[in-house]
Amino acid sequence: MTGFVPHTDTDIEGMLADLGLGSVDELFAVVPAALRLAGGLDLPAGRSEADTLEHLGALAGRNRADLVCFAGAGAYDHDIPAVVRHLALRSEFVTAYTPYQPEVAQGVLQALFEYQTLLARLTGMEVANASLYDGATATVEAVNLAVAAIGRPSVWLSQGVHPSWRAVVHTFAAGTGHDVVEVPLGPAGVTAWPAGVGEGSAPAAVVVQQPNHLGRLEDVGAAVALARTHGALSVVAADPVSAGLLRTPGELGADIAVGEGQPFGTALSFGGPYLGLFASRLEHVRRLPGRLVGETVDVDGRRAYVTTLRTREQDIRREKASSNVCTNQTLIAVAFAVHLAWLGTTGLRELALRCARGTRYAREALLAIDGVEPLGDGPVLREFAVRTPVPAATLVERMVEEGFLAGVPLEPEYDPDGRGLLVAVTERRTAAEIDRYAATFEKVVR
Repeated sequence: MTGFVPHTDTDIEGMLADLGLGSVDELFAVVPAALRLAGGLDLPAGRSEADTLEHLGALAGRNRADLVCFAGAGAYDHDIPAVVRHLALRSEFVTAYTPYQPEVAQGVLQALFEYQTLLARLTGMEVANASLYDGATATVEAVNLAVAAIGRPSVWLSQGVHPSWRAVVHTFAAGTGHDVVEVPLGPAGVTAWPAGVGEGSAPAAVVVQQPNHLGRLEDVGAAVALARTHGALSVVAADPVSAGLLRTPGELGADIAVGEGQPFGTALSFGGPYLGLFASRLEHVRRLPGRLVGETVDVDGRRAYVTTLRTREQDIRREKASSNVCTNQTLIAVAFAVHLAWLGTTGLRELALRCARGTRYAREALLAIDGVEPLGDGPVLREFAVRTPVPAATLVERMVEEGFLAGVPLEPEYDPDGRGLLVAVTERRTAAEIDRYAATFEKVVR
């Protein structure tokens, strides 16, 4: 037996004897031969702990942590104040255990309650859950809630929503039976919502992203009005940083706000884990996915915190639940709350302004380069799309050699020629870095 299998030969013999079987092969005989691995796994010999650490260190050393980052597309290189790690990584928060027993988890529960409060204010909504896995799963859960609440299977999903998020929605829809209709972007790079619908095809949800995947600011009010016209729920996938400058989804009349919480308190981390944001109007609280922490009093009348709603766990009958998510990203949610509380209203506005100013400066610098064209036109906040004189993937490779992560090549649906590049500018990018980036950009496209 291999070293990582916890059962000894004696354990296995006892199990087989109890089952009346003569071998492990007999145990798995019910599995068709075509589905079983023949010949065992082709794995190298085991290594010592020291050798393993050396090998892992060599693999990690192949990562480039020295690149000046202009990439975004849902994950952004923001500053993380020292206070975030200092507080969020306290031992009482670093636990994966579900706080079923409130008498021993008041600290974690209060932190999640504060997170919910901050998120509700950030989105302009009345209630927020204790987080989900990431922006994509939050979007799926919003769609599921809307379909359950309205009782229709159709979903109108803007192509301005992140392609990976849309792919996850389609994956879920294949199992749930939702009818997902993607609404294309117009020439200006914003959603071209249809003027009407055919009989029987009214949506249960209208989903828009703000800013959208190309960095363009959408007319969220138009999407909300469209949803109301058809008796649907409006879902806004909102960037949390944008709340520093833009009206919140709640102020614009949205029913549900979702998003990716990575910009506050979470490093890029090579792609995750991240944080799913979810908030809604109070009328949908009984369909809220995941976990909700509430405030109450204990037997002595003192303030206390408990999990008041846990979809698919103890509090909602499974046959009536519209979600099967029963957990949350506690540690990352705590980091989000610490970062946002540290910024405050003034700090959040300043952060968004610095991103917007840097983005405008970088966009003007790139568009001044011969052969670089805007992809869509109109206001942007922290991200913008351009068409480059050379394939975007080639440009990114060349820029890596010069010390820059130049951006993210756009998917063919946004630019069939493969020359579309998405560029993000956060508050970390200085004017000097942007100048060097533009100069290097011009050199590598020649």
